[in-house]
Amino acid sequence: MSAIPISSNHVSTFSYSAYALPLFFARHNSITTIKVSRPCRFRVFCQSESKKAQIRRCSPFLESSLLFGNGALASDEWKAVPDIWRSSAEKFGDKVALIDPYHDPPSTMTYKQLEDAILDFAEGLRVIGVRPDEKLALFADNSCRWLVADQGMMASGAINVVRGSRSSNEELLQIYDHSESVALAVDNTEMFNRIAKPFYSKASMKFIILLWGEKSCLVSEGNKEVPVFTFMEVIDLGQESRRALFNSHDARQHYMYEAIKSDDIATLVYTSGTTGNPKGVMLTHGNLLHQIKNLWDIVPADVGDRFLSMLPPWHAYERACEYFIFSCGAEQVYTTVRNLKDDLGRYQPHYLISVPIVYETLYSGIQKQISTSSLVRKLVALTFIRVSLGYMECKRIYEGKCLTKDQKQPFYLYSMLDWLWARVIAAILLPVHMLAKKLVYSKIHSAIGMSKAGISGGGSLSSHVDKFFEAIGVNVQNGYGLTETSPVIAARRRRCNVIGSVGHPIKHTEFKVVNSETDEVLPPGSKGILKVRGPQLMKGYYKNPSATNQVLDKDGWLNTGDIGWIVPHHSTGRSCHSGGVIVVEGRAKDTIVLSTGENVEPGELEEAAMRSNLIQQIVVVGQDKRRLGAVIVPNKEEVLKAARASSMIDSNSSDVSQEKVTSLIYKELKTWTSESSFQIGPILLVNDPFTIDNGLMTPTMKIRRDRVVAQYGDQIENLYK
Repeated sequence: MSAIPISSNHVSTFSYSAYALPLFFARHNSITTIKVSRPCRFRVFCQSESKKAQIRRCSPFLESSLLFGNGALASDEWKAVPDIWRSSAEKFGDKVALIDPYHDPPSTMTYKQLEDAILDFAEGLRVIGVRPDEKLALFADNSCRWLVADQGMMASGAINVVRGSRSSNEELLQIYDHSESVALAVDNTEMFNRIAKPFYSKASMKFIILLWGEKSCLVSEGNKEVPVFTFMEVIDLGQESRRALFNSHDARQHYMYEAIKSDDIATLVYTSGTTGNPKGVMLTHGNLLHQIKNLWDIVPADVGDRFLSMLPPWHAYERACEYFIFSCGAEQVYTTVRNLKDDLGRYQPHYLISVPIVYETLYSGIQKQISTSSLVRKLVALTFIRVSLGYMECKRIYEGKCLTKDQKQPFYLYSMLDWLWARVIAAILLPVHMLAKKLVYSKIHSAIGMSKAGISGGGSLSSHVDKFFEAIGVNVQNGYGLTETSPVIAARRRRCNVIGSVGHPIKHTEFKVVNSETDEVLPPGSKGILKVRGPQLMKGYYKNPSATNQVLDKDGWLNTGDIGWIVPHHSTGRSCHSGGVIVVEGRAKDTIVLSTGENVEPGELEEAAMRSNLIQQIVVVGQDKRRLGAVIVPNKEEVLKAARASSMIDSNSSDVSQEKVTSLIYKELKTWTSESSFQIGPILLVNDPFTIDNGLMTPTMKIRRDRVVAQYGDQIENLYK
């Protein structure tokens, strides 16, 4: 162990009990030393004999002055997520970092102001008693204060546990208890009043922080022993403590500083398995830093580029993207679903990072506007779009950006003829396409912005929507990831935006496709289970080693639970520039991801529906759709009885029309699934039961969900038209 003497006038603070302000250190003549021990954490000690040193954990670059007497780090390498704020403040200090126009009060913050707010909040947490590695629940929606609270918690060395305000009280309480959180930060007074009773009676809380609103609006009943702080009170405590910290030259107490390490847990994000079997994904600082450092290849943001933000920040996709955005010196504008349309036109964002349903909604709005135009305008617009779709199809062919599963190289002569044909047709269509851009598409662009790109993730983007935006000149890039992978593992790039795929793996990320039964690695072009390996993979599921072992093997490969394939490499032909891109065709595991980005476990709904005598078998569907649907095998005898009992048919009749059966089934679904978080929309009635013989059930009598969806794929698609 080596000791490096430094000046004794370096001061600091430590963890305090609630309500305590910093204790200031008296001037003394002892030498302060830095003790470096490997492989232990970097620690700074103030020597004293009176009390045992208390630990305070710091983000090593953001708060380097607390670790080094000269206020600088030997290296500017980021080790923890909050380290990005010092870099951004130094590079982009007075540039606007964020605009939050819809909260009270509306907020605009520069990068320097944002860094100070995060430091103040982190210090405020230490003042009110937060200690390293404690879990702090952050149940709130997207706002500038969410960001400050999130980063302040991380900078203090705590681990935040995140969820949104739309979750039920039961779900929030379950997450709080399972995560062993010690305190709670909530969005606003309305949310506080909703959850106060169950949390006061069932949860153990050191304190509560209110991000928005005033304490005067809170319900009067509650546990008076649990202090409630407003966001600004925490900020003020932090400001006062930081000021005292750096103005005082006295030291009477022991203190010890630790640097946050990259493999320390930064956050717990709970997946859709929360109900009944919660799975808290442990993401480290290193996991998230991998995203921050490597997303530029997908989104080459410039300083001052404007992003529009509307997704829940606890969603790993939005969260990682926000961190990345701020590391680039971009400007983020917070919006809402209600204000999205107006804000796209008002702020003209260079980028929109969102889920498929947003792009589907924009598509539907454009189509609706075209359909309500005059006959001539409607005809012209539809003709232009049809021509542009054809032009882009030819362009993909001659640029070699089509998909193929064929591993054989195409014949060179055939490839050249195909290329020539596509070039000729594209040349014929190009003048009309250019005219369409000038007369029609330019107006669409001015209404929706996205002058550089729209990034779609959290679900699969519908092919017709994808191709439409490509045709009108709006660059939409589809990506792929999971909460367990922090989340991005693959995405389409602007230079290689292959429609129908999720693009190439991002840096330092490996993919392989394996047989679902033998785990044998399959060659490119073969469909199987996608597995991934890389530095962004989670540390595991919190307090759930068995679930962790089910998805993570000893070699570091994560089973995504998704079915897909890798495009083979060709030197010529339609796919010559598509080799290595990932195609995801669906989920092998049961979880359904709606186009809203919401994850649904269908088992709960199916179990509830099966309580009806009228339903023999059911498979809930809806992957990448706006809402859930179902394929149902009715119990014919019970349906007949119900129809007679309700006087739908005569007592002697033995025939029930499809329409009446559907009506009865809908009534049953409403009765039995009314308490579920999600409801079933369109249904497909089928006569033949799912059996082992027809391949729709396993030998252990489990329904093969993927085979049912494949067999009735066309009819399921028709349900959503």
